[in-house]
Amino acid sequence: MDGRAGSSAHPGSDNTARGSASIPAVNESRPPAHRGAAPAVTHYENFPVASWLCPPALRSPIAAIYHFARTADDIADEGDATAAQRIAELQAYRDELARIAQGETPANRWRGVFAPLQATIDQWQLPVPLLDDLISAFMQDIGKTENAQTYENRAELLDYCRRSANPVGRLLLHLYGVQDATSLVQSDAICSALQLINFWQDLSVDIPRGRYYLTDADRAQHGVSLTAMQQRQDSPALRQLVMQQARWARELMNSGAPLVHRVPGRAGWELRLVVQGGLRILDKVDTLQGRSLWERRTIGKTDVPRMLWRSLWM
Repeated sequence: MDGRAGSSAHPGSDNTARGSASIPAVNESRPPAHRGAAPAVTHYENFPVASWLCPPALRSPIAAIYHFARTADDIADEGDATAAQRIAELQAYRDELARIAQGETPANRWRGVFAPLQATIDQWQLPVPLLDDLISAFMQDIGKTENAQTYENRAELLDYCRRSANPVGRLLLHLYGVQDATSLVQSDAICSALQLINFWQDLSVDIPRGRYYLTDADRAQHGVSLTAMQQRQDSPALRQLVMQQARWARELMNSGAPLVHRVPGRAGWELRLVVQGGLRILDKVDTLQGRSLWERRTIGKTDVPRMLWRSLWM
């Protein structure tokens, strides 16, 4: 239940779509042969141990959502196109979503993405605005990066999470048939937490690329200038700022964690592993004591037993 628009961001992964974290990865070697057919789920990108927990009946719709988000990520982040070209391409992709949502036949260009997605929308009555929000977040990320813009405060950053990450959780809950208000709030907390965890995990990668997620308000609170952040000038204040962000993400994750008891069956156990994967990354960020500005830690096979054990006791 998560993602980040614009670059790699799955907790523990090295090259995955920011807008689709916790969606099972699929075989992308060829497009589906006919309308409604999506590639089979082959492994779980963030946490491989969870792949077999995906309910079989949901593998096709989840694959369709994954391909939609992954293709948008590729448009936003792959190749040598300019920012203006990427935004124009995403707008065309957004327009195609609107077309197929109205029942029009998918165009040839992205038929392999939109034919299965259209079938999924029709069969499961997916809320299309959530899919549109993902594209909106990709476009915002491109614009922010192109102009070296920061986020003013946590409210603005969480609004980005609302569109880049929270839609994935809400789409999955829709497929699981869980739509009560408490579950939606908890899902948003988990997804936003995962997004924030991605930010604090990826500081050493994002800051040199002009992606700034440490907010102006939090920097000011710690007396860290924009230049000091951009140049990653080592100081106790900058390290404390990073550690504060990790605590914020952990608090948010813990507030959403009770959702694992509201999602039924295998999906609930899958969610436990997603939550524990995010918390395990935070453990690694905490261990670095602010050095995630220069060093990126990921989840490995040796982390799986601990994640499983913690999942059992949630």
